[in-house]
Amino acid sequence: MAPEEDAVFTGIVEELGEVVGIQQDGDSARLTVRGPLVTGDAASGDSIAINGVCLTVTQAQDDVFSADVMGETLSRSSLGALSTGAVVNLERPLRPDSRLGGHIVQGHVDGTGAVLARRPAGNWEVVRISIPPSLARYLVEKGSVAVDGISLTVSALGESGGEHWFEVSLIPTTLERTTLGGKQPGAVVNLEVDMIAKYVERLLAGRTQ
Repeated sequence: MAPEEDAVFTGIVEELGEVVGIQQDGDSARLTVRGPLVTGDAASGDSIAINGVCLTVTQAQDDVFSADVMGETLSRSSLGALSTGAVVNLERPLRPDSRLGGHIVQGHVDGTGAVLARRPAGNWEVVRISIPPSLARYLVEKGSVAVDGISLTVSALGESGGEHWFEVSLIPTTLERTTLGGKQPGAVVNLEVDMIAKYVERLLAGRTQ
């Protein structure tokens, strides 16, 4: 999927925002989102990730900002299914003097998956998510993956009935402060695999040519 803007994120969600407006414009759309924290220092041209998709701010005022979304992004991510009132994960780009709390996330969604199941495990939850076969090869146990813009560690991998899946364990903080706390089976989520894995694959392919 073509990127909306080049920026680097960490996958550490800063706040939960609310979609307060959606304006369709042909095959594209303008999203208006309420998020006091990320809007506090936002200006036109800045980047903000919404559910893991890097978007460019077109307008910011008080605690609300707007961003335009291309048709390709709407069709290839979960943003196309958003409606007014939807809760979304928000994150501003990584600053040069910031700590890298998660992993390097570009905000370029590779595809979507669906929540297959979730089960309690002590004071946390294990969530199983489907992943397209073309992306499954980039995941490894204990490796990183971004789900709706959240940096998570893969705890298990598998395949059932021809469907590839992975699991992540969500601690109470993640359950409380991100949209994954309320995602039920069937919910569609944005996926971004670790870009380092893609670079390694590319380099190895070049050695065999």
